[in-house]
Amino acid sequence: IAGPILHHKEMMPHFEEPQTYRLNAENVVVGLTIFFIGLFKKTVIADGVAANAAPLFVHPGTPDLFAAWGGALAYTFQLYFDFSGYSDMAIGLSRVFGVKLPLNFDSPYKAVNIIDFWRRWHMTLSRFLRDYLYVSLGGNRKGRSRRYVNLFVTMLLGGLWHGAGWTFVLWGGLHGVYLIVNHAWRALRERLGGQDVDRTTRTGRALARLTTFVAVVVGWVFFRATSLEDALAILRGMAGQNGMSLPASLATYLGPARAVLERLGLAFHLGGGAHFVFQYLWLAALLPLAMLAPNTQEILGRFQPALSFRASDAPARLAWRPTARWAAMAAVVAACGLLSLTRVSEFLYYQF
Repeated sequence: IAGPILHHKEMMPHFEEPQTYRLNAENVVVGLTIFFIGLFKKTVIADGVAANAAPLFVHPGTPDLFAAWGGALAYTFQLYFDFSGYSDMAIGLSRVFGVKLPLNFDSPYKAVNIIDFWRRWHMTLSRFLRDYLYVSLGGNRKGRSRRYVNLFVTMLLGGLWHGAGWTFVLWGGLHGVYLIVNHAWRALRERLGGQDVDRTTRTGRALARLTTFVAVVVGWVFFRATSLEDALAILRGMAGQNGMSLPASLATYLGPARAVLERLGLAFHLGGGAHFVFQYLWLAALLPLAMLAPNTQEILGRFQPALSFRASDAPARLAWRPTARWAAMAAVVAACGLLSLTRVSEFLYYQF
């Protein structure tokens, strides 16, 4: 399993402590719980939603609005639960043996801006890029313009880290532009005396989170697409340039609204009704799970599951405890994860 990117200085102290070499019941229980949550995220959620993402990127064609957004969102959640799932497995297995790995994900789709996103997504890679590329290029020590150049170059190289293809370069460059705009906007707000998004209203935070999420989804289209042409075709569909279409089997459930929707440009096509329904049911379930629910480390927060872990603000009722109720829930999660291993699947992020 390819887990978080590790620093020598944060790992070696573990091996200098005598208790690391003694089996500890708490470490075993906490570690196995984290491992099986990760396994569930990978084999049940990520592999389950994968079938709703693959068709769009394998044969994009000219997707309409619903097909383009459905496939792009499915991949967005597939990638997150796949990668965070096996990061959890690595963290959990290490914890069984008394070793704490650094946190690698912190609910990235809850981010309120792109800066926040990169503090939550693949956190050890973000740290690596910052320490060995951004700082080496000069960081923010040589003025604002040079800082923006350094950000852009760092993210371009971060794109190449994932693969030697133009789609990865564009993905990295796009996030470089995102970061530049984010830093410039933050500087402007400070100059004008505006509030930071962390201190704004709940509505403002929700809009910031939604804007960030949409920007990230657009980036994932380049990341997943096999060519620039395919990525642009999908983005055109997401922008509504290929129209809107629903399966004809759903038309009977719309009643009088069908005529109104048709006047607005909605078309109906034969077939695909079951796929459409299941795809959007998956998305309806995963959207609140990724954007509202506490993550693995927050649930296990009382036991400091990883290095650099921040205090959890998760509700107390969702905090894991060594009780019979939580043991039963963990057993169900473990069983579902293990039984789902019968399906052929791959770790999406392993190749990167």
